[in-house]
Amino acid sequence: MTIIAAADGSALGNPGPAGWGWYIDDDRWASGGWPHGTNNMGELTAVLDLLQQTAAADDDLLVYCDSTYAINSITKWMAGWKRKNWRKGDGKPVQNVEIMKALDAAMQGRRVRFEWVKGHAGHELNEEADRLANAAALAYSQGRLPEAGPGFGPAPVLGDAHAGYVPTPRPEPEADLFSLLDDELPEDRPTDEERVVALERDLLGDAVRSDPAAVAALLHPDWCEIGRTGTLWSRDELLAVIAPLAEPVTLDTVAVSRIDDTTILLLWRAVSDQRSTLRSSWWVRDGGDWRQRFHQGTDES
Repeated sequence: MTIIAAADGSALGNPGPAGWGWYIDDDRWASGGWPHGTNNMGELTAVLDLLQQTAAADDDLLVYCDSTYAINSITKWMAGWKRKNWRKGDGKPVQNVEIMKALDAAMQGRRVRFEWVKGHAGHELNEEADRLANAAALAYSQGRLPEAGPGFGPAPVLGDAHAGYVPTPRPEPEADLFSLLDDELPEDRPTDEERVVALERDLLGDAVRSDPAAVAALLHPDWCEIGRTGTLWSRDELLAVIAPLAEPVTLDTVAVSRIDDTTILLLWRAVSDQRSTLRSSWWVRDGGDWRQRFHQGTDES
């Protein structure tokens, strides 16, 4: 028999109020989180709690995840990190090391298979796990505890497994805008699609928009934009007037399409208190990383 589950994590602000959740069916699920944590902490802890709560079951376990970081950490990189005393190839400590050590212990003797699924694409189990993780993060952002859920059933004594990983580790800083450019190790790199979404979000943030040099580093030399009012902008024109946004804008991904090895089309929705705008961005690989080549926005009616 195989237990089939999905596990997911969420963080509002990353780091910020964070949550995790796993889901098998309406009678077997769990969630938890922290007032301050990262998305990666949530992804890993969802898997950890699932492993701990199903430890007494003599069944195979199939786990659906939309995080390549979580899957690769457990299935590809962990053995090497462990041999190097939980350090990466460049000697730097492994991020989220306490959760990694707990995962290593929980995987011993288990028959576990992981499968990646695209997030927000209608996969029933993944959608439920995502809902639980987001609800937990939202609960902590509002100063309340999330629903813990029924769990898997009677579990072995593994600490407070029902609440997740007990010794909450201090969240480690996420990679900044340019740190991955010089990183020689592939193990912590996001996918190209994840990288493009992250860079698009950086272009919305005050830290980048207040520094024209930081913006310039993300725009291709031949960059141009057709604005939502129909104005055609050149790179130099934008850099002359770039500034932090007057009001916060969130990025909701609509679709990420790889056109070829050097081109990705990102369709997304910019949402603020005043308007909702559909946007498209062409990103091209240039100089070892991704740079935006073209951008267009249209207000939604």
